[in-house]
Amino acid sequence: MMNAAGLAFRFRVFIFLLLYLIGFLAPWEFRSGHHDTLWLAASTLLARSGWISLATATVAVTLMSLTCLVMGAVLRVWGTAYLGSGVMRGAAMQGDQFVAAGPYRYVRNPLYLGSWLLAIGVSVLMPPSGAVFFLVAFTVFTLLLISAEERFLSAKQRDVYQQYRQSVPRLWPRMASGEAASPAGHPRWVQAFLAETYPVAITLCFGVLAWRYNARILVRCVLICYGISLVVRALTSEGSQGGV
Repeated sequence: MMNAAGLAFRFRVFIFLLLYLIGFLAPWEFRSGHHDTLWLAASTLLARSGWISLATATVAVTLMSLTCLVMGAVLRVWGTAYLGSGVMRGAAMQGDQFVAAGPYRYVRNPLYLGSWLLAIGVSVLMPPSGAVFFLVAFTVFTLLLISAEERFLSAKQRDVYQQYRQSVPRLWPRMASGEAASPAGHPRWVQAFLAETYPVAITLCFGVLAWRYNARILVRCVLICYGISLVVRALTSEGSQGGV
């Protein structure tokens, strides 16, 4: 019988999607009639400090969001290229071996870190209260998944993984690259870009369209990019079932 951690991992994509939907819809705000976004609220709050104008504050918030999206997309693609799209999409934890090459030489969980940065970048399109709920819930669930995976890998790899844990930080990347604890292998960039269609596409859309300062257009882009990623995932799933 699968335990709670196994179930959470198996259905992690659906849970993350649910958190996104709640964040965007913020159902508790239906009666208030408010349609503000965190984008506007953060820009207004920053401008009220008196240090910068509203226009400058809006640009600053936009650049912050875009920076998070770029870094998140880079980490997702880079990590998936070394881990393998089949492993990344797997419904069960795999502990026969672990990857310590590529971004895994700097941080143990580059995919989760990338997802968290993407979540921050997209959250500016949500209502403020929805964004707060989303980011808190997203962070808690991500930490639960990381803890479950690390317990699983510790049980499977024992001393080898413990040594890796001691030398590579969990989520705050170290600047210096250490010795790889596993064979570097060959990164599969094409598979990685296809597997990470959503983060790549939404980052490109935001980089091009954010300067129109129209949250509705970008929310539609989120939906379209996610839909396209599902189609690409379905078309490439058979070919990605090979290992790392």
